[in-house]
Amino acid sequence: MDLLSQLLSLLKPESYVSGGVMLAPERSVQWPSHDGVKCYAIVSGECWLAVEGGAPLRLQKGDCFLLPPGPPFRLATALSAPTVDFTRVRTGMVSAAAEVQDAASGCLLAGGHFLLAGRAAKMLLDPLPTVVHIRNPADRAAMQWALERMVEEIRAPQPGSALIVQQLAFMLLIQALRLYASSSENTGWLAALRNEKLAAALVSMHQHPEQKWTLAQLAGEAGMSRAVFARRFKQTVGIAPVDYLTQWRMLLACERLTHSDDTIAQIAAASGYESESAFAKAFKRVIGCPPGKIAAPRKG
Repeated sequence: MDLLSQLLSLLKPESYVSGGVMLAPERSVQWPSHDGVKCYAIVSGECWLAVEGGAPLRLQKGDCFLLPPGPPFRLATALSAPTVDFTRVRTGMVSAAAEVQDAASGCLLAGGHFLLAGRAAKMLLDPLPTVVHIRNPADRAAMQWALERMVEEIRAPQPGSALIVQQLAFMLLIQALRLYASSSENTGWLAALRNEKLAAALVSMHQHPEQKWTLAQLAGEAGMSRAVFARRFKQTVGIAPVDYLTQWRMLLACERLTHSDDTIAQIAAASGYESESAFAKAFKRVIGCPPGKIAAPRKG
């Protein structure tokens, strides 16, 4: 499994809100600050996205935007229109999106809002800018199938449509993250995926977290000197290689603690620790609590 898929597989969305949103002409709608990540694409029409503290972005048909947890924002078909709170028009915007057949006079968006919790979400979302704007024609084409299928389910609901829309919205989110990861604009962990040498070291850590990696060994995997590797890794990812390795091991450990019957001793060994006490100490330092606190109840 590739690195992005590995991290995405650890995400456990606590809630979804997915579907369509219809902005009427001459409308400006304000959303509050949000904890989850929002990912929407423009189905028809065009609008403006204005995140508090930033310049408005013009969004056209086929564009996609991703908003990590952050400040208030507004969507507007006219920036000069009086701004109304989202809660006042929410029902009308959603029902109109389901009923509309031709949104040429307004702007129809489709996508979802996902509340992602845990350290895996933090690791994925923290490096993202306030807005990820996907507007390159080739990138928009890559998202077209999921977007068109989603709109079909919104406009003509059938049994199971709610779940299909939910999954397609998550597909849009994954595609947006993948496109951003491949762009020259990204920073942090995602930027390391574009660097062949750093990616080689990351692959080694991800595929063999149980190995007792040293800085010299990881530098060897990257084909770099120890000093250059350590400096470049920290500059790109934001933390030292060994700290990253510990963080990744603890993310995997959390997954096994909550979703398997493995003992803490077994998980410690699979995480590269010779003793349960050393593992517990590292786990508490990174996660903030002892491993036993989040371990799934033993069957029997």
